[in-house]
Amino acid sequence: MADAADLTATINSVVDSYIDLLTDGTPEQIADLYAEGASVEDPIGAPLRSTRDELVEFYGLICNLDEHKATLKWKKVVGDTAVFEFHLFTKAGDSGFEIQPVDIMVFDENGKIKSMRAVWDPATDLKQV
Repeated sequence: MADAADLTATINSVVDSYIDLLTDGTPEQIADLYAEGASVEDPIGAPLRSTRDELVEFYGLICNLDEHKATLKWKKVVGDTAVFEFHLFTKAGDSGFEIQPVDIMVFDENGKIKSMRAVWDPATDLKQV
């Protein structure tokens, strides 16, 4: 990246793409946003996923459902870090769920995600709809 402003613009764009891909993308497209060796901890305390295959499998849990829609609530980008909240609705058959996690992503100098940690509690934050 040429400078901090370019990196900030890239990170903002990647976060927007991430949200769009959670609605209309494939697990492979989402995995492409990540740097090689990146880690995903979703939710915090869950086992780390750090290979491309693990990321594709994880995002397949969302992208392969009958319905799934993500809507960005807010985001803040400072330096190499983005923090954002979004609403995720999913439906498989007659069962629907929604959650509103806060994700923390750290990016490399090329605008690829190095790590993602999702702040939400399955016991209290996952709502059946």
